[in-house]
Amino acid sequence: MNKLLWMQCFVRAVETGSFSAVARELGIGQPNVSRHIASLEQDLGTRLLHRSTRQLVATPEGQRYYAQARVALDAIARAESDARGKQNPHGLLRVACPAGLGIEKIIGVLPEFMARYPDVELDLRLGDGYVDLVAEGVDVAIRGGVLKDSALRARRVGMSERICVASPAYLARHGTPQHPDELLRHECIVYTLLAGSGWPFKDGEVHVRGRLRINSLEGIRRAALDGMGIAYLPAWMVMEHLGGAAASKEPQRLQRLLGEHAAPLTPLNAVYSAERLLPHRASVFIEFIAAVFAETPGLAIRPGQTVR
Repeated sequence: MNKLLWMQCFVRAVETGSFSAVARELGIGQPNVSRHIASLEQDLGTRLLHRSTRQLVATPEGQRYYAQARVALDAIARAESDARGKQNPHGLLRVACPAGLGIEKIIGVLPEFMARYPDVELDLRLGDGYVDLVAEGVDVAIRGGVLKDSALRARRVGMSERICVASPAYLARHGTPQHPDELLRHECIVYTLLAGSGWPFKDGEVHVRGRLRINSLEGIRRAALDGMGIAYLPAWMVMEHLGGAAASKEPQRLQRLLGEHAAPLTPLNAVYSAERLLPHRASVFIEFIAAVFAETPGLAIRPGQTVR
């Protein structure tokens, strides 16, 4: 009888709302998950979950058991971490981050991280949508903005500035805006995953319009490079295309616009659940990424930066 495994299956089923998600996470097959939870219910002599074809809902007894089981599992994880010491991070680390940031600034440094910590396995989840850390079993997520969710904790690992850019060819055809209000007369490439269409500036938002809408920041950059309109992008995504001493030797393919009207910078945080033990493998990853971003143009934290 492996009551610990039964407990893990039940807790994660409550948190994910899905037997199949728990099966994928634990690598044991969906029928086994169902069987383990049924065994737990039989052992306890009570129903813990109401099952239907659409959802799993904890019974009142299940809710009480979940709260105490979650504490017990965290205590076990903490005891194992203390026993192993701080010198040997190990196990599976699940990290979520925006696709562009992951592809361009994180994947390239992973060989160094994984060589430094050979007992850590990494599940990197790239996407620009919202991630529920608890429901999806994610240890750490990299997010921009000020933390508002009291169920999470954050460690600032960088700063991100969003800037307006356009290609010289587009500006030659349509002119260069001198004030944010003039964007209303331009083709602006709209990011559809951004809530609303407002582009923030020092003196407020401008609700831009444009015929081209894209759900990918990489796609927006490509469209801007091809002269299809004005884009509003993280500075680190376009540094190499701006020309000048701070960029690479590539010719200038994009021009920064409205720099004097720029909004304050946005914090870039590593966030994790406030109610779960942060594994040692996660804490060393956060320290590693913070050090990488500190050396990355467009992401480094500098003294005296204004934050919004």
